[in-house]
Amino acid sequence: MVPNSIKVPVPWEYVAPHGALCLGVEPATDFDKRGQGDDQLRDKETGERVWLVRVLDLDPEAGRFGGSKEFKVKVVAPQQPVPPASAVPGYPPMVEFADVMLTPYVDSQRCKGAASKCRSRLAWSIKASAMTAPQQASHAKAA
Repeated sequence: MVPNSIKVPVPWEYVAPHGALCLGVEPATDFDKRGQGDDQLRDKETGERVWLVRVLDLDPEAGRFGGSKEFKVKVVAPQQPVPPASAVPGYPPMVEFADVMLTPYVDSQRCKGAASKCRSRLAWSIKASAMTAPQQASHAKAA
């Protein structure tokens, strides 16, 4: 039997084969602890802090059909991840992630009550252990 919260380990190249740009890093908020001092989300397995890294997918097909090219990667680390230096001044840096795990879930935010059709969809939560600069081998594949 497949467990309810299956976690699938994948290489970063599987998630963003054309690469990704880092748009920002912020602490993930634990809404159950909101307003009680330290309200940063902690990983359930390790107790480490969770950081949200906003990235822009460089795949030209990513934004088709009304989808967003931007997504978030949860990084579990004791300190806030620091993006690498940008190779092109004035532009966001390219990044990769280590130990990537995908967890499927049902995104029901598009459901508008019982009277209309529910447009829920399968979505993926992306978790990683670290953010790094892209390796040279990845640049050769993406080019």
